[in-house]
Amino acid sequence: MNVVRSNRPKVCVIKHSEIIVIGSGIAGMFAALRLAPRKVTLLTKTPSLTGGSTAWAQGGIAAAVGLTDSPQDHASDTILAGAGLNVSSAVEVLTSEGADRLNELISMGAPFDRDDKGKIILGREAAHGQRRIVHAGGDSTGHHVHKWLSELVVNTPSIEVKESAFAWELVVDRNHICGVLIYQHKEGWVFHQAPFVVIATGGSGQLFSATTNPSEATADGLAMAIRAGLKVADLEFVQFHPTALSMSRTSKDSPMPLITEALRGEGATLLDSKGHRFMKDLHSEAELAPRDIVARAIWERLIDGDRIYLDIRDVLSRNLDNRFPTVQSICAEAGIDPKIEMIPVAPAAHYHMGGIAADESGRTSLQGLWVCGEAASTGAHGANRLASNSLLEGLVFGHRVAEDILQKKAYSKNNSEVCVPIIPELNEKITAENLTKGLRKLMYEKVGLRRNASDLESAIASHQKLAKKIGAFETRISNRSPTFIQVREWGELRNLALVGHLVAVASLKRCESRGAHYRTDFPNLDPGLAIRKYFTYEDINSNSEGTSFDETKRKSKNAISN
Repeated sequence: MNVVRSNRPKVCVIKHSEIIVIGSGIAGMFAALRLAPRKVTLLTKTPSLTGGSTAWAQGGIAAAVGLTDSPQDHASDTILAGAGLNVSSAVEVLTSEGADRLNELISMGAPFDRDDKGKIILGREAAHGQRRIVHAGGDSTGHHVHKWLSELVVNTPSIEVKESAFAWELVVDRNHICGVLIYQHKEGWVFHQAPFVVIATGGSGQLFSATTNPSEATADGLAMAIRAGLKVADLEFVQFHPTALSMSRTSKDSPMPLITEALRGEGATLLDSKGHRFMKDLHSEAELAPRDIVARAIWERLIDGDRIYLDIRDVLSRNLDNRFPTVQSICAEAGIDPKIEMIPVAPAAHYHMGGIAADESGRTSLQGLWVCGEAASTGAHGANRLASNSLLEGLVFGHRVAEDILQKKAYSKNNSEVCVPIIPELNEKITAENLTKGLRKLMYEKVGLRRNASDLESAIASHQKLAKKIGAFETRISNRSPTFIQVREWGELRNLALVGHLVAVASLKRCESRGAHYRTDFPNLDPGLAIRKYFTYEDINSNSEGTSFDETKRKSKNAISN
């Protein structure tokens, strides 16, 4: 990020914060709560705290809280799903501390489902060896947990929430964070100065035309970190959920309704148009195989012209209606009675295992900047996230980020040198909508469930053309101040285009199939490529073709410190 010194005119409002948290999902809110009594400014681009992917999570929170379960067993399942790329220390943190965090939430009164005797109900999902999934409100866990956390945040005096605040850029000076440039509804451009910043902005699901993610999942934190020169990791690994409702949507930009994996944990089956249960032929765990295997099996049949259905009739016949109210409501809105009809399903982009490279305390390669939740890449998920480990990740690493920050002293610098960001000029006559739609369609078709060199190279060339079009909106000076909607739309396109380009580049460089990354021209797993890939934007730009970086050697250079 370009900065100017204090002897230049200030071109925006400057506010001072002790700690900034960007994002209002489970990771950001839990980190903010754990930072009390330190003063926290929590920024969210949505009009209230109810936005983000957390509220959409139908699945629950996985943790070894059952009598016959253990963190070691949970870790084993996590590593098996991760296809050889998990960082063992991060997995250990996730599974061992995960049980502590979940028990802590239970003791705090979190609204988890209980049986008639008052015991927490444990469910099972794909690739879990035991029942260890805790739910709230049946299949609306995210909604209930998010609402509960939001109320705690609002009632915490040390947390100041700034709503409708779009984070545009990280402001960096001498490898230390200075703060965040935002565009805030009614106030316009505001520079929030702070010595400590936490990115908890979620994932990049809106990169794809078919996604289960809400409209705000536009890779904002990841893109800001890339532009600021931070190390990122494993961007090629994008998980597609196997079972999203495959019906006409009211808007092509709206997320595809998720049909929770917990149904398959209770015995729901996948059938083709002839009524054949095909997953039994492909994997010993059938419908409970890892997500990447199930998603590709469905996708391959769909592109061959077949239709795939999820049969939950037997599940609902066992009086489990109260466990799946969200799915039944989704089906009712689509005109389906799941008690007597099967549900048409298709894979949709769901979770990004790649992200900003971070250690087990959420530290990044930039002093004063932490990251937690889906925006981070600690290696806990490897090449394919285990079901229901995402909400757990937000709790565990949100807590650890807060603990680490509480031990830090603010970075001191020469007060005569105050960083002030350069404010972009936006041309309100250019609209981002069509460019965004084209990018999402391109990504789903060329960089989706099945990839090959030809498609990836085509996508990269298209990204480079799009980057030139996006560049025009900052170079043309507007006579009027932009609206919040204009800034958000252009900012989100700018972020999606950058991250989409790097996802394609990383996918082209990984010449094998592993976890959620599948190459038709390299269909086999290569044991020699069981390494994580770290790079910066400079690594990409330093090559004339924009497609080369030395991921192997970087493994030993990935020092993260704060």
